[in-house]
Amino acid sequence: MDQQEPTLRRPRPMPNSLRAVLVLMLLYGFLVGVALLEVGIAELGEDFTSGLLDQVANPLSGLFAGLLFTILVQSSSVSTATIVGLVGAGTVPLDLAVPMIMGANIGTTVTNTLAALGNIRRPREFQLGFSAALLHDFFKIMAVAILLPLELATGWLVRSSVWLTGHLRGAEVSEVGSSPIRTAVKLPVEFLTDLVQRTGLVSVVIAIILLALGLGLIFGALGMLTKNMRQLVAGGLEKAMNTVIGKGGGSLGILVGVLVTIAVQSSSITTAILVPLVASGVLTLRNAYPVTLGANIGTTVTALLASLAVLRPEGLTIALVHTLFNLAAIAIIYPIPAIRELPLKASVWMARIATEHRTLVIVYVLGTFVVVPLLGVFLLG
Repeated sequence: MDQQEPTLRRPRPMPNSLRAVLVLMLLYGFLVGVALLEVGIAELGEDFTSGLLDQVANPLSGLFAGLLFTILVQSSSVSTATIVGLVGAGTVPLDLAVPMIMGANIGTTVTNTLAALGNIRRPREFQLGFSAALLHDFFKIMAVAILLPLELATGWLVRSSVWLTGHLRGAEVSEVGSSPIRTAVKLPVEFLTDLVQRTGLVSVVIAIILLALGLGLIFGALGMLTKNMRQLVAGGLEKAMNTVIGKGGGSLGILVGVLVTIAVQSSSITTAILVPLVASGVLTLRNAYPVTLGANIGTTVTALLASLAVLRPEGLTIALVHTLFNLAAIAIIYPIPAIRELPLKASVWMARIATEHRTLVIVYVLGTFVVVPLLGVFLLG
C-alpha cells in the first residue's frame, strides 16, 4: 500500500489581536530608536551643538543655524528651549531668533524623512511613505518662503508676540511634565546608555554606538511596522479611518495631530508615525496632510504652557513666535485649494521620481539637511 506524501500545511495567519500587540511593540521600538538618536547626539557634547547658534550674524544664517541645530538634537522642543536661553541671556536678539525658530521647524522634518527610508527596498511602500515625508518637508519650506520675507519686511511676528507677552505675563500655569509614553521609552534607553558607557570608551565612540543602535531600531521597526499595519487593516479599518478623518474637511485631522503630539510631546514622532500609516495604505496622503499640520501646532503647546510659568518674558515671546508662525502658515496655505495642493502635488511628483532613481533620495536628504544648512551657517554667518 502506497503511502501518501504528507501535504505541507500553510502557517495559520496571525490573529488580529496578536498582530495589534506586535504593531504596538514595533512602534515602541521605533520610539526607543528616536530617543537613542537624541542621547547619542547629546554624547557629542553641548559645545558641538550650541556653538552653531551663538555665532549667528544675520537672518539667513539664523535660519540655517536653527535648521542644522534641530537636525543634530532631533527635537524642535530642545532647539526652541536653547534659542529661548540664548535670547534670555542677551546672546541673540529677538529679530534673529525668529528665523532660528523657522529653521527649527524645517529641521524637525528629518525624522520622518529617515523613517521613509525604512521601506526603500519595497518600491510601492517607499513611494507612498516618502511622499508623506516630503509633504511635511515641502509645507514647512513653503511656509518659511512666505513668512520669513514678510517678517523681515514688517516684523509682525515679533510685535504680535511682544504684545501677547504683555497680556499673558501674569497668567499662572503649572509646568507640563513628561508624558507616560516618553517615561516608558526612557527605561530601555537609560539601560542601553549605561551599558555602553560602562565600556569606558571615549564619548565620541559611545555617541557613534548609540546613534547606530538608534538608526538600526528605527529602520528595522518601521520596515516591519508597515508590513504588519497593512495586514492588520485589511478588514475595512483603512476605509473607516479615512472616512472619519476626511469628514471633518481637514479640521478633525488637525485636531488629531494636535492631541497626539501633545500626548507624545514630539511632532517628529507624530509625523514619523504617519509615514508607515501612509506607506501601508491605512491613511491616504491627502488625509494625512492635516494631521501633519496639527502636529506643527501641538509641538508648540508644551513649551508655550511651560514658558508662561517658568521662563523670563523673552522665553514666552519666543514660544509665542513659534505658535503664531505655525498658525499663520496653516491659515495662509491650507484654506485656499490652489495653494494647499502645491506641497501635495510636489511631494507625489518627487516621490515618484525618487522611486525610479533612488540615488536622488540620498542627494535630497544630504543636500537639504546637511550640505545646504552647513554652507548657509559658515558662508553667511
